[in-house]
Amino acid sequence: MNPYRDLPAEQFWRKAVAGVAPFALDPGPRGVFPIARTDRVATAGSCFAQRVSQALARGGFRYHVTEPAPAGMSEAEAQARQYGTFSARYGNLYGPRQFVQLFDRAFGAFDPQLKAWQREDGRFVDPFRPTIEPDGFADAAAVIAAREEHLARVRQLFESLDVLVLTLGLTEGWRCRADGAALSLAPGVAGGQFDPAETAFVNAGTAEVIADLTGFLDRLWSVNAGARVIVTVSPVPLIATYLDRHVLVANAHSKAVLRAAAGEVCDRGDPRLVYFPSYEIITSQTNGGRYYEEDQRGIAEAGVAHVMRAFMTSFVPASGAGMPPRPAPAASEAEFAGTAGVICDEEAIERSVA
Repeated sequence: MNPYRDLPAEQFWRKAVAGVAPFALDPGPRGVFPIARTDRVATAGSCFAQRVSQALARGGFRYHVTEPAPAGMSEAEAQARQYGTFSARYGNLYGPRQFVQLFDRAFGAFDPQLKAWQREDGRFVDPFRPTIEPDGFADAAAVIAAREEHLARVRQLFESLDVLVLTLGLTEGWRCRADGAALSLAPGVAGGQFDPAETAFVNAGTAEVIADLTGFLDRLWSVNAGARVIVTVSPVPLIATYLDRHVLVANAHSKAVLRAAAGEVCDRGDPRLVYFPSYEIITSQTNGGRYYEEDQRGIAEAGVAHVMRAFMTSFVPASGAGMPPRPAPAASEAEFAGTAGVICDEEAIERSVA
């Protein structure tokens, strides 16, 4: 008996990868929960999560936003102030510790000591979402008031969503030494001043990422037991590393940790949880690097389109009432062309040292 004899074609490299045209590669999961047009689909995570949310809306899904732009605000201003960039205006959430603490702050279980950062121009920003107000706030009190309203919308989001697409982006980050509050950017990049006595650099390991991801899922399901979660890993590389090593090496390590942790958590068999291989589709050598822009960091439209074709195949039945149609499988299709610019807080690091 040969234990490999009766395995399906998708489990053999020659049949599922080498023998398939690059644009037709589809490693998405099968037999997982479906997503209906009426399901409230939310997104959170790193920069790539924004590409996912844009494509979900264009693909006919119900993109769930609990913190919309105020009535009368222009589309340009709403975009600049990150209304609709994510399902609530929490900005980039790069690592699982940020997800855990966002939940705890929204539900009153964690109140960080750090309240506001002052910028060089005298305006103030929220340390936990420092780029959501381009003009900043007049004072720290305004930051706190806006945050309370925001966290109310976050509570509403977690309690009402049907599906959450959660994208893990980084293992490197910065935390307040006083209480462990996780930041999306180091002080001094988009506000505040860096003091190593107050802020520590961290590079989360696999065990920590697993514990944080598990902790967030447990919290989410405690208030929304029916929530379904799709975990992805961002294929967008690090823009900079604080480690004393080449950024290419640091990026490989970071993505490996996130992918290993996501795989271990998603392989536990909970039917409400599944891993989706956005990372593998974009970074696969089969596409010859064509899914990256010239900077080798930004994701090209063709790559996003490929990810969403596979997403549709995994989560949208071939037919059924209320289901959005699947996109055609043509690699040159422009169904997602012209999407809004992606906001990546990390890019402030390069601007701050230019």
